[in-house]
Amino acid sequence: MLDLQTIGKKIANLSPRERLIFNLSAAFVFLVILDRTVISPIFSQIEALNKETRQEEAAIKKNLRLLAQKDKILAQSSKFESYLNSSLSQDEEVTAMLKEIEDLANKNSVYLVDLKPGDIKQSGATKKYLINLSLEAQMDQLAVFMYGVESSDRLFTIEKYQIEPKSRESSVARCAMIISRVAPP
Repeated sequence: MLDLQTIGKKIANLSPRERLIFNLSAAFVFLVILDRTVISPIFSQIEALNKETRQEEAAIKKNLRLLAQKDKILAQSSKFESYLNSSLSQDEEVTAMLKEIEDLANKNSVYLVDLKPGDIKQSGATKKYLINLSLEAQMDQLAVFMYGVESSDRLFTIEKYQIEPKSRESSVARCAMIISRVAPP
């Protein structure tokens, strides 16, 4: 067991230089213990809070930029609202697609041999409607029709097509085509 009186007597018997070294050593040990138990935990907590504050400030700055652009984003998104929200049922959607393709064909003097709906493929948050068609037309009329399909407001895409002459000497071409439209479910 430690006897404080004996330790006090031994310290009192030290020379002034030894007492100075002892006091400095005791002060150093005290400061190390104070650092490890009080100061370091406080500084590490402050650093963690500073880091969290910097992250929150960055998130706030990003959100402020988005809020500043809110009106612009809403104005642009309203342009595409008709493409994103389809209030039509699946059958109505297919019927509308068939009607628009038929109208494009009539407008461009393209003779539709066959026009029928294809598969409907569900993938994630969208549905892909396919239309199979066969047609006959002059090459220039066919090119105008294909351009009309690709630039339609209904966002049609020509997935696949095959063009061949109707006969050897004919200027009329036959075309088999698959047209698709991606729409929300």
